Amino acid sequence: MTAVVPALRVEALSDQHDRESFASGVEPLDRYLRQQAGQDARRRVASCFVLIREKDRGPIGYYTLAATSIALAELPELLAKRLPRYPAVPATLMGRLAVDARYQGQGHGEFMLFDAFSRVLRNDIASYAFVVDAKDDTAARFYSRYRFIPFVEGGRRLFVPMVEIAKLFV
Repeated sequence: MTAVVPALRVEALSDQHDRESFASGVEPLDRYLRQQAGQDARRRVASCFVLIREKDRGPIGYYTLAATSIALAELPELLAKRLPRYPAVPATLMGRLAVDARYQGQGHGEFMLFDAFSRVLRNDIASYAFVVDAKDDTAARFYSRYRFIPFVEGGRRLFVPMVEIAKLFV
């Protein structure tokens, strides 16, 4: 007998998603999804995407994307010298990434990260880098596995150039 595994998909957050039961174990992330994410999307401040199972409206996880910029002076000199001498370059910020505690440790965070990478690569709006603010050292280690570089040595604000992300999809 073969078990049927429900398909997973990522879609834009909507009123159809049951956000009340989401519990990642990090209260600010849980509260954001329940109370703020919809408002941010309507105001076009951040886009929120949820990972769901087919026919299930409760999110397994979610992430947010927003436009940002990076001051040229913040980048490592080796990278900055290859760029035009603008004061800042465009980037995409993944402001939040969270997985419900019931589903942690199953690769859903990586799945959503790669979905976000793919979404940004497909976008027609230029973005030099993908930026994250790791909430703690565990999150920083997670991102470092995907070649994220800290802006400041030992810092938790990290980035990866989009040209490096594109190489992951070849």
